[in-house]
Amino acid sequence: MMPVSNASDPRDYRRDAASHLYSQNTHRIFQGKMPPLLYAIGVLQVELDGQGQVINLDWMRAPKQAPEVIAEIERTVRQAAPFPKPVRLGKVTYTDTWLWHSSGRFQLDTLTEGQL
Repeated sequence: MMPVSNASDPRDYRRDAASHLYSQNTHRIFQGKMPPLLYAIGVLQVELDGQGQVINLDWMRAPKQAPEVIAEIERTVRQAAPFPKPVRLGKVTYTDTWLWHSSGRFQLDTLTEGQL
């Protein structure tokens, strides 16, 4: 069964999307507070259609010093589709910040446990 989101705006939807990404990548989530210096930080805007499929990815702030992280984040987002169907929004564009540790584990700003 396809998950649905009853979010009424992109900010609310962002939490549903982050939870979905975490559920698809449980072994890759950094546990606990992130260290003060991270390997990469990126701000990615994700556009989804009414079925939760990825239409477009647009970097608001790409971690250009780590092109492999850019590629891995894009692959992770595309593989997580379909996202929860944005039933109240029709389609949705949301933005989240990826906090990337040198181990390859990550947190999303929406669900972060903070930094040390």
